[in-house]
Amino acid sequence: MNLADSVRAFFALALTLGLIGLAAAALRRFGPDALMAMVPKGKIRRLAVVETLILDPARRLVLVSCDGEEQLLLLGEGQILKAVAPLPSPQPTKAVFDA
Repeated sequence: MNLADSVRAFFALALTLGLIGLAAAALRRFGPDALMAMVPKGKIRRLAVVETLILDPARRLVLVSCDGEEQLLLLGEGQILKAVAPLPSPQPTKAVFDA
């Protein structure tokens, strides 16, 4: 390998690492929100994870909403350990202030 090949390989490596660095900086700046903005918004989602609570390394509680009904699941070791009957969705409450 002569000097010209070594210089070309060095600049190719520098260019590749620079492009990877630019991509990482762009993802850090714009984050996953920018990626989600590119996804078409035509479909309405019926299923959503409302909240999760990690109990220990093997178990977690997951509150799942489907069509307005919430279900509480106890997950552990790759399986559903217990499912609670559908819960009513919380109703927004009016704040009452003394004036």
